[in-house]
Amino acid sequence: MAEQYRTEKDSMGEMKVPADAYYGAQTGRAVENFPISDLRFNRRFIAAMGLIKWAAAHVNHKLGFLDEKKKNLVQQAAQEVIDGKLDDQFVIDIFQTGSGTSTNMNANEVIASRANEIATGKRGGKEPIHPNDHVNMEQSSNDSIPTAIHISAAMSLKESLLPALHHLGDALQKKADQYNDVVKIGRTHLQDATPIRLGQELSGYAQQARLSAERCQKAIRCLRELPLGGTAVGTGINSHPDFAKQAIAVIAQKTGIEFVEAKNHFEAQAAKDGVVEASGFLKTIAVSLSKIANDIRWLASGPRCGIGEISIPATQPGSSIMPGKVNPVMSEMALMVAAQVIGNDATITFAGSGLGSTFELNVMMPVMAYNLLQSIDLLASAARVFADRAVAGLEANRARCEGLVEESLAMCTSLAPVIGYDKAADIAKESFKTGKTVRQIASERKVLPEAELTRVLDARRMTEPQADMVGSGGG
Repeated sequence: MAEQYRTEKDSMGEMKVPADAYYGAQTGRAVENFPISDLRFNRRFIAAMGLIKWAAAHVNHKLGFLDEKKKNLVQQAAQEVIDGKLDDQFVIDIFQTGSGTSTNMNANEVIASRANEIATGKRGGKEPIHPNDHVNMEQSSNDSIPTAIHISAAMSLKESLLPALHHLGDALQKKADQYNDVVKIGRTHLQDATPIRLGQELSGYAQQARLSAERCQKAIRCLRELPLGGTAVGTGINSHPDFAKQAIAVIAQKTGIEFVEAKNHFEAQAAKDGVVEASGFLKTIAVSLSKIANDIRWLASGPRCGIGEISIPATQPGSSIMPGKVNPVMSEMALMVAAQVIGNDATITFAGSGLGSTFELNVMMPVMAYNLLQSIDLLASAARVFADRAVAGLEANRARCEGLVEESLAMCTSLAPVIGYDKAADIAKESFKTGKTVRQIASERKVLPEAELTRVLDARRMTEPQADMVGSGGG
């Protein structure tokens, strides 16, 4: 059966669109003009567009520009956009007009069309609700699209990434507490270093997750200023002086985020520094996640020919040819997510530079929005899955940890303040040459009474500052 079409009109003339579509002529043109990829705006962004239109209708009625019937129709349709009931109508590629005008008109047309269907039973058209005159009243794509970026990203940070980072931090701290009595060898420069407790090592990862949560909060603060009200170039033409403040107050109330009107609308629309800054925090979070994931996979390497100080859950077979092989797939997943987020930050930085922000407008906003929101979603999912499928099942190999500590040449470090650096270094060299432990060599040489030697070479004691263990340090 052939697809049915209806005819819609815009300022360029007639345009055929699918008969069952809620969108109109401008959206149809954009679909034809930008057959670039399969990338589309996500649920959060679409909901933010709906919220902007809902809040605008509320304020425009309050200011006397939109009668109650039209306000109710716009808000009812906008609420369906907020709720995700019309997501399949947002059909335009991310790689489109750099201001996002196509997507703004996509939202305007869908809301107007749905409102008209509610009012008349007929989908499409411009009566009684016009996409520009009513849905887009007191707005421009140039202020509504960046506003949607800020709203959607801030909400994603608050509702998805922040809880996931707290979850990861709690999981790591739980393991740090559980294994705080396990003494293992430390490593610097990929070489043996002085002893450290497994709990201490894990507590460092837990702190990274906690600091990542703080950076997430900072990223939200970067996005609090909304450009809404600046319209075309920041001057606020065709917008009431009170519109932005009142509309943003509605948005803040509905999201629970303290959004405020931009202090300077020219900066808010001409540049996207806030988005670039927020992405920078996400990049740092990705770097932290990569450090945690990489260390854990190395500590679990083996199971017999690697470090093997810990074990992590076996989640799936690791090889199509080597029976019984199990790989650290959760760490690998997290590392790939980190790589993607770092790459996304490079795209956002490029788009936010003078190549994207020229004079009064940034013209790479859709790709900035896509990458920012993808980074947030990826980090949130990765942090939560890594916590549940790797950290939660992490176990210490106590015997392996104790054995490596005893074999380490770095045990000589605690001897240096007592017998001198040169004598301790000589013991280390002989230990390496003969394969004997530092304890064995020191005992054979009788450098200290046995009781004193036992005390000085107590590995647990080396994991905390001691007044009688003072000497040179280094990598």
